[in-house]
Amino acid sequence: MGQDIKLKASDGFELGAYRADPAGAPKGAIVVIQEIFGVNHHIRLVCDRLAKEGYVAVAPSIFDRITPNFQSGYSPDEVAEARKFVANPDFAAMLRDSQAAIDAVKPAGPVGIIGFCLGGSIAYAAATKLTGLSAAIGYYGGAVVRFADDKPTVPTQLHFGEKDAGIPLSDVETIKSKRPEVEIFIYPGAQHGFHCDERASYDKASADIAWPRSMEFFAKHLR
Repeated sequence: MGQDIKLKASDGFELGAYRADPAGAPKGAIVVIQEIFGVNHHIRLVCDRLAKEGYVAVAPSIFDRITPNFQSGYSPDEVAEARKFVANPDFAAMLRDSQAAIDAVKPAGPVGIIGFCLGGSIAYAAATKLTGLSAAIGYYGGAVVRFADDKPTVPTQLHFGEKDAGIPLSDVETIKSKRPEVEIFIYPGAQHGFHCDERASYDKASADIAWPRSMEFFAKHLR
């Protein structure tokens, strides 16, 4: 279903990506933005899952400018290694690479973007700054509060865990107050990474609610 491809950003940089295509004619496309763990097994499965929903899905390797094809698991040592990529994140470069992915899938129809962890923040920023999108969804993006003064230009949905140690509920309330037009869900008892079934923090009950909400949101706006 999926394959590794290359994308070219507006500054000429060539980056890798994973692309999954549906069996039949696509009903649109979705750009998937990674966690700090790269375009790893989990992110590839998210793309495959979206392809089964009928979308072309592409996950750009937004760390390729630092370490090409970086992929990590979720052990404590791997988490510590992955965090170096966000010690001083170059959001502008990550957004350029996200735009390259958006441009690449435009022929499939309306384009959405979804991101997790770091990718959740990038997805929100993309909704405020990039072109060619019709909808955006962010899961537990810790930097969203930094971008909350910027208004999304497309319908946007955000998901947060109530017990996320890295995203205080006060940040979520700040986002709510600044951006009342954004649809925000908080999952009781859920921690950071609750959607990823490869992480210790996986919360099946919350994930089983959040994913259908996301699919309904895309179905509504990618048409």
